[in-house]
Amino acid sequence: MVCNPLVHEFLLLALLWQLVFWHWVWKRGQAPKHPSTPQPKSLPKTPKPFAGLTQKPPCQACEQGPAHGTQSSLSPAPILASKRGRPRAIATHSHYCPEKTCSYYGWVARGNIRANGHPGSGPWRQLHCVVCQTYFLETQGTVFHGKRVPAELLVRVVAALAEGVGLRAVARVFEVDPNPVLQWLGEVADQLQAFSQYWLHDLHLSQVQLDELFAVLSTAKAGEGGKAEVLEPLARSPHWVWVALDPVSKLLLALDIGARSLAMAQCLVHHTVQVLAPGCIPLFLTDGFKEYATALLTHCGRWVQPPRHTLTGPGPKPRWMPLPELLYAQVVKQYRRRCLVGTRHRVVFGTLARVLHVLAARGWHINTAVVERVNLTIRHHVAAVGRRVLTLCKSGAGLRHQTTLYHTYYNFCLLHASLRVPLVLPPPTNGSGSGKKWQLRTPAMAARLTDHVWSVRQVLLYRVPPWPQPHGR
Repeated sequence: MVCNPLVHEFLLLALLWQLVFWHWVWKRGQAPKHPSTPQPKSLPKTPKPFAGLTQKPPCQACEQGPAHGTQSSLSPAPILASKRGRPRAIATHSHYCPEKTCSYYGWVARGNIRANGHPGSGPWRQLHCVVCQTYFLETQGTVFHGKRVPAELLVRVVAALAEGVGLRAVARVFEVDPNPVLQWLGEVADQLQAFSQYWLHDLHLSQVQLDELFAVLSTAKAGEGGKAEVLEPLARSPHWVWVALDPVSKLLLALDIGARSLAMAQCLVHHTVQVLAPGCIPLFLTDGFKEYATALLTHCGRWVQPPRHTLTGPGPKPRWMPLPELLYAQVVKQYRRRCLVGTRHRVVFGTLARVLHVLAARGWHINTAVVERVNLTIRHHVAAVGRRVLTLCKSGAGLRHQTTLYHTYYNFCLLHASLRVPLVLPPPTNGSGSGKKWQLRTPAMAARLTDHVWSVRQVLLYRVPPWPQPHGR
């Protein structure tokens, strides 16, 4: 066998090249590693500042003028003190003279009302105004006036409706005709709407949560639609219950009925702003419905003149901008196949730091959990709003009457275990049982609107004055 010397030289060169390569790899591994300079991460995009609107968005509720309960332009009448006989034992401080020509008309606790017995041995007391010599019953201006039905029956019917019992079921339980029950519900709703407007005003709140829940009507018109509209998809339901809530005291600020549109968002925000004290602008929290931003901007905005950027040419037009005190954040929910898969927070007006500062006072974060929990309570207490029930209303007026009744019942009559406070001195007991350790409160008590729990009878017998009184409510 003859060996080629070129082959030996080629193998020797290949071996030398491998030795040089492995030596270079070993040297590279032994060299000190310098820390690499971190690449700057891409910062989140800063949202563009709100440019403002060239026109103020319209609000139908604002254009209609002031609502019920505006303050009288007249000064309060002087207080009358009786100097004869012993002090009166019958309290008449919550009544006012119904005669509009009287100088004491509309003013309560002025000492001009006297009790005058029971005319004809009737169940209701007669009252007398010593100024204009007008006699009237204590039921004047209430749902009991002119009714022959027993008062206790009417109170129990209204209480059952407020607890969520259907109208026909109430008629069967109390053995009355459904038509009078429907008529009583409308009269009670008118009285309680004035009752809520009288008590809910000048509130100092730190935050407000807004939300809406759908409501299905059986038919749009009597005898039409029927089953087809009942089975309509819930997302297309033409009626919604709009809720404004104070999450601290659980006080229902406003309840409105209407379509899911900008006009109803404007109406809800308008009613919410009306119950707030002058200059009070709380933190607003809602879901991702975009019309809330326009509604809040309408009622909490001002005209601002932007600065000029050029020396020549016409100046910029004024812009409708949110007030500096306005804070508004949204909870945007993400769904996939009708299932909630995530949420994200979005600050629309204000800054995130200011929003978190307001919520940090109670250890909360951005959410609408409280108002969503109240939505479930509304479905349990309003028969027409429940899910898969046979008590659906046939018109928006019936649904509005039920929600108005529940609005007052929830705020003044319904006790909330989450609002209870410990008693400093437990009341003594007659027996050997344990004393009460907690005082249960209603949302009106937690908001310091009243100091006691109202019964349904007390609410229905309350004569609502035509305007707020100067010395308390």
